[in-house]
Amino acid sequence: MTMANRQLKFHILRYNPRDIASVPRMQTYEIEEADGMTLFIALNEIRERQDPSLQFDFVCRAGICGSCAMMINGRPTLACRTVTKNLGLETTLAPLPVFELIGDLSVNTGKWMRQMSERLETWVHEKAGAVDISRIEAPMDAGLAEQIYELDRCIECGCCVAGCGTARMRADFVGAVGLNKIARFRLDPRDTRTDADYYELIGDDNGVFGCMSLLACHDVCPKNLPLSTQIAYMRRHMAATGWKQEKP
Repeated sequence: MTMANRQLKFHILRYNPRDIASVPRMQTYEIEEADGMTLFIALNEIRERQDPSLQFDFVCRAGICGSCAMMINGRPTLACRTVTKNLGLETTLAPLPVFELIGDLSVNTGKWMRQMSERLETWVHEKAGAVDISRIEAPMDAGLAEQIYELDRCIECGCCVAGCGTARMRADFVGAVGLNKIARFRLDPRDTRTDADYYELIGDDNGVFGCMSLLACHDVCPKNLPLSTQIAYMRRHMAATGWKQEKP
């Protein structure tokens, strides 16, 4: 005898900050679970069949773009990578904290990420000079390229920022995503910046010294990036750089 599919309840925080009549409230939706259903599929079914006003974000549906990050039972996670069979019969959903709320489960991570990237200048800083388009690109050691690629896998989903205690207290904290980017460019042999340059960017409480080492960023990263390792690595180098600068 075939067992009936489970009936799932989703308690979703609803709020539209651009509607003066809107007030934060929890709204419950019930759907029948399907084989292989992800939370992303469940939310689409709710929007298509029950409530077209429900706001949430998605693009790739495969854990690549990071758009569908949200708080799932209090934990920042990607909806597209959350299989409903691993959830209970009732699930609570809320938008990521820290970021500007667009509406319901949709937040503006892009605005925060752009401001952080501009502040930390997260691009390769090469020596100034005339561009030679005929120049052959210098080869990079394969092992070093692999290390850079490992840190470059960040999808800027915002989960690490949403799970960060310091980010809740310091609006200007660059977060694990920002510190990871600095670690990436510090490895890049094409970047001419020194540790003294990086110290000016992250050598304070809004940078690497603001991290409380709670490791939530490491725990919730959907790409399993070595965030705690990189933060500890950068803190050690920035501390050494600051000590050298303060010596008489």
